[in-house]
Amino acid sequence: MDLTDTQRAIHAFIAEHIETEGVPPSQSEIARAFGFSGVRAAQYHLEALEAAGAIERRPGQARGLRVLQPPPSAQADLPLEAAIPDNAVQLPVLGQVAAGAPIGADIGSEQVLILDRVLFSPAPDYLLKVKGDSMRDEGIFDGDLIGVHRTPTARNGQIVVARLDDEITVKLLKTGGERIRLLPRNPDYAPIEVQPGQDFAIEGLYCGLIRPSNSGPNR
Repeated sequence: MDLTDTQRAIHAFIAEHIETEGVPPSQSEIARAFGFSGVRAAQYHLEALEAAGAIERRPGQARGLRVLQPPPSAQADLPLEAAIPDNAVQLPVLGQVAAGAPIGADIGSEQVLILDRVLFSPAPDYLLKVKGDSMRDEGIFDGDLIGVHRTPTARNGQIVVARLDDEITVKLLKTGGERIRLLPRNPDYAPIEVQPGQDFAIEGLYCGLIRPSNSGPNR
């Protein structure tokens, strides 16, 4: 079973918490650490980790988590090569993000790219492949690889990678009062308004892109 980037990060967070604190984190602590609006999202990811055999959940215990498989090292699958230049960044391609209607994240690629740091601001943590054209007026096209800076917060008017009910999309964030909207940058698409009770979280900030030769407006 493939795990999402968030689930891999939660797996590592649990293991680190046990190592440093001597006890597993609670579901509330996981939700706060990853910017979830409630424990339901944390429960969803813990269920996926348990189904994958990475952890065991002990019913009836407040901190009833046990790590069955150690989290993989970030460099475990990379070949031994020369040192990466100081002006370069090594980024995993973790899956797809929708520039259109939200789609489930297709995480699990082992592809890693070494790119010039000046292509991105702020520094990215990973790349996602864009599917759809709802962000075309921002110069983001189907097939582009966008850099994502992992953060649970964003300001009004920033382009974000957001999770809505466990689906992933890239949109312009608009906030005002108690409203949260995810706006496309293509008039053919309607804005997405986050409804009360929906599980919503910011996964990261868009921080630049690279364009493979077979993507873009004229492919």
